[in-house]
Amino acid sequence: MRFLKLLVLYAGLAAGANPAVAGTDALFTLAEGDLASLQLHGESRAVPKTAVTDANGKAVKLSDYRGKYVLLNFWALWCAPCVKEMPSLDRLDAALGGAKFEVVTIATGRNARPAVDKFFVKKGITHLPKLFDPKMALMKDIGGSSLPLTVLIGPDGREVARFSGDAEWDSPTAQTMLRGWMSGS
Repeated sequence: MRFLKLLVLYAGLAAGANPAVAGTDALFTLAEGDLASLQLHGESRAVPKTAVTDANGKAVKLSDYRGKYVLLNFWALWCAPCVKEMPSLDRLDAALGGAKFEVVTIATGRNARPAVDKFFVKKGITHLPKLFDPKMALMKDIGGSSLPLTVLIGPDGREVARFSGDAEWDSPTAQTMLRGWMSGS
């Protein structure tokens, strides 16, 4: 299976596929287990300019993260798989987050701020932002239809891949995949 993935990737590059996506080799070749269904785009995609709000009501746009590798995750308190994966996203941001990489989580749909605050405390989530998309505007504009949805955005501010469903984002496989993506290998 890995050979087939490499063959497809290199055939696409030889045929003139977008070289900006070439740095996503690690995403494509190292995705295995529950991450095997990661959908790598042939060409990176523009992300919407739709704003969400932070816990203080300030507008936040995806362009605010330009220059970083971003793992963007749409979640909701009423979504069991979302709730399950949030601690692993927090641990991932603790392990890899910084000047080069950030996990950005957006509570999508009806998620009252006090309930989100309580959930973060109960689960010990300390590294993730509290962003809100109550009308699911960004989720819709990005083409999402189910939760959880994770979107990988390169430092150029363009989407390179997406994953539907929950995953152990702090697993050694996921961290190796993301580190490889960030190093361009």
